[in-house]
Amino acid sequence: MLERIGTFFAFEFSTNRSPESEEDTEYKLDRDCFLVTKMKLKILQGPCFVFLNDLLFAPLPSVNFICTSIAIVVEILSSMVVLAASIVSKSGKVLLSRQFVDMTRIRVEGLLAAFPKLVGTGKQHTYVETENVRYVYQPIEALYLLLVTNKQSNILEDLETLRLLSKLVTEYSYSLDEEGIGKTAFELIFAFDEVICLGHKENVTVAQVKQYCEMESHEEKLHKLVLQSKINETKDVMKRKASEIDKSKIDKNRSEKGGFMSMGSGRIETSFSELSISSSGSGFGSGSGFGGITTDLDAFSTKPKGRQPSAATAPSKGFGMQLGKSQKTNQFLESLKAEGELIVEDLQPKVGQSRVAATPPTDPITLTAEEKLNVTLKRDGGISNFDVQGTLSLQILNQEDGLIQVQIETGGNPGILFKTHPNMNKELFSNENILGLKDPNRPFPTGPAGDAAGVGLLKWRMQSADESMVPLSINCWPSVSGNETYVSIEYEASAMFDLRNVVISVPLPALREAPNVRQIDGEWRYDPRNSILEWSILLIDNSNRSGSMEFVVPPADSSVFFPISVRFSATSLYSDLKVVNIIPLRGGATPKFSQRTNLSTENYQVV
Repeated sequence: MLERIGTFFAFEFSTNRSPESEEDTEYKLDRDCFLVTKMKLKILQGPCFVFLNDLLFAPLPSVNFICTSIAIVVEILSSMVVLAASIVSKSGKVLLSRQFVDMTRIRVEGLLAAFPKLVGTGKQHTYVETENVRYVYQPIEALYLLLVTNKQSNILEDLETLRLLSKLVTEYSYSLDEEGIGKTAFELIFAFDEVICLGHKENVTVAQVKQYCEMESHEEKLHKLVLQSKINETKDVMKRKASEIDKSKIDKNRSEKGGFMSMGSGRIETSFSELSISSSGSGFGSGSGFGGITTDLDAFSTKPKGRQPSAATAPSKGFGMQLGKSQKTNQFLESLKAEGELIVEDLQPKVGQSRVAATPPTDPITLTAEEKLNVTLKRDGGISNFDVQGTLSLQILNQEDGLIQVQIETGGNPGILFKTHPNMNKELFSNENILGLKDPNRPFPTGPAGDAAGVGLLKWRMQSADESMVPLSINCWPSVSGNETYVSIEYEASAMFDLRNVVISVPLPALREAPNVRQIDGEWRYDPRNSILEWSILLIDNSNRSGSMEFVVPPADSSVFFPISVRFSATSLYSDLKVVNIIPLRGGATPKFSQRTNLSTENYQVV
């Protein structure tokens, strides 16, 4: 069956006839009249159709000859390729080139160097042919977007490829000059690779190419987040162990000087709520001395400072101070000691001791911007309260870095009210957004021994009734059906923040067993003691801005499931505050500094 379609011929291979002699398997032009004049063809999907341009042929005699012909067709198709895609200046300078076949660099440079000599001025055509290759090009302002193809390539398909590449160049490059192309060279090469594969054009659009090049992976983010949390936990354990070793060394030195008595396998630990201090008698009791802690007990003792207190494992017959604990506490400590644990207990807790576990700063200057959220949402929609309170604190390790000023940049939100510390120069902050002390000769407090939160420089507050400002909204739909209550909860997160470690706590009626969770996006945990169902999502980003959970409990009133509490954190801030620069007042190089940002919930409920 032969049919004319435009300038192409359609030929359907027929396998109904029986094969002839072995000579049918040979390719003979004189016998089968198979003459290819231009070797331009394209195979379409379907039942054995081949489209050929200017192809003269006779009925093929056998299946074997058909297979041979198909091999020739495939060989011709493989030769119709784009050799390279390049961007060159009109003076001939190569700014970017990507070859798609096996070619040497010298060969590519030679082809591109010959192109400016072949392009004429004032001509309307967009291709130039040489003996071996064809140049298909398009002017883009002061540049040329160029495709180097072989002469067997389909010129129509090459022009379509050129148009698509020109759209990608304007999409990725902010300026169509040498500087703009140079800064986005790798992005353009990756985009070219998505359009052309092994010299052949892929069936893609500009939007698809951008999506393929971005390749955002939610699983990769989760993996990195889990890995970073493990690293942070390991660092915390390492610092805690190092602190314990340092403490044990200090106590060992004190005990060697006779100031600290060792008891059992560890040191004495107690709190002043468990101390019984006597105000009568000739001393604190009998026994060996506790001279090393005399100054810690002076404030709580009615005796003169010259008296030496003593310790005892049980109440003495005379008067004195009792360091004993309850029987259950002693049994618990003894069991830990039997397992080889070192029981470290201090006689007097110091202020800020609970903050030792916090990650200490490692840079000379650390600025921490933190915002606390207080939000109350209505179960039927709307906001009862939305309040954001932020602080910027400064911590300096070395005293020589204390004479500085901090230049910041705010997001320009008119709803945020900033208030500086009373010691700050308010006029300097209002005019230049620079935080500095009123007395420029006075340094900031330094040293890690101070408050772990650092020195407060700036506070701000924002209140709003706009529901679009809420980072996470919760909808709860309880419905009673027969002897069961079906509860559907869904969340919708704003695109402003990527939320981490999200925990949604739903109160439940008193249950004998855990609720039946039928569907959930994330993980869940049931707290039977407090009768709370906790819904946990490790990370909420663009891949999961919404999610839902459905569970079943026995019949209960809808008010039982409220208030719903929410906890999460984020690394972005409402104020969009950034530290731009640290200005040394004594001159010299800018000291190294780091900035930490954290958004967390203080009270976030749906009532």
